[in-house]
Amino acid sequence: NSGTSMACPHVSAVTALLKSVHPDWSPAMIKSAIVTTASVTDRFGMPIHAEAVPRKLADPFDFGGGHIDPERAVDPGLVYDVDAREYNKFFNCTLGYLDGCESYYLNLNLPSIAVPDLKDKVVLQRTVTNVGPAEATYHLVVEGPAGIDVFVEPSVINFTRSSSKSAKFMVRFTARQRVQGGYTFGSLTWSDGGTHSVRIPIAVRTVIQDFVADTS
Repeated sequence: NSGTSMACPHVSAVTALLKSVHPDWSPAMIKSAIVTTASVTDRFGMPIHAEAVPRKLADPFDFGGGHIDPERAVDPGLVYDVDAREYNKFFNCTLGYLDGCESYYLNLNLPSIAVPDLKDKVVLQRTVTNVGPAEATYHLVVEGPAGIDVFVEPSVINFTRSSSKSAKFMVRFTARQRVQGGYTFGSLTWSDGGTHSVRIPIAVRTVIQDFVADTS
C-alpha cells in the first residue's frame, strides 16, 4: 500500500542500467549517482508532498534524495565512493567492537549528511570523485538547515587533467541557539554551472542533553 514494493524494482532496474554503462563503478558510486541526481520536485515542478494525514511537504526522511532520474544518473559528474572495507568497519562500530565510532559515523563517505545530536558545533569530511570531464570546476551551493550555520571549505573545487580525480572538503555545522529540537533539513550541492548539479541531503537535530527524548 505504501508503494515501497515498487520502489525496489525501479531502483534495481536503474542500478542495472548504470552498471551496464559503467561496469567499473562500485556499488557506492552507483548509489551516489542515483541519490545526487534525483529531483526534489514532482513532474509538475512543484515540491514533493508526503502522503500523510494531513498532507505535508516531504523531507529527506520521506524521499531520501528525491525522485530518481536515470538519464542524469548516467552522467552525475561527481560521486561519493566508499571502499567495501569501510562498510565492514561501520558494521563493527554498530556492534560495539570498535572505539571512537562517533566520528566515524559522521565521516563515512555517504551521499548524505546526518547529525543527530548537534550540541554546539561539529566538523566532518566528505570526498568527491570526478567521473565527468577531466577539466571541470565545481562551485558550492548550500541550503542550510533552519537554525544551523553551515561552513564548507573549500567552496570551489577544480579538476585538471594533471590533478587527482578526488577532492576532499570539510563541513562545519554550528547551532545558532542551544535548544532541544527536531530535525531540520537542507542540502549541499556542487554545480559546474552547466550539465552537472550534484546534490546531497542534510538532516541536523540540535540537542541539549542526550537523555532528553525527541518529542517533535
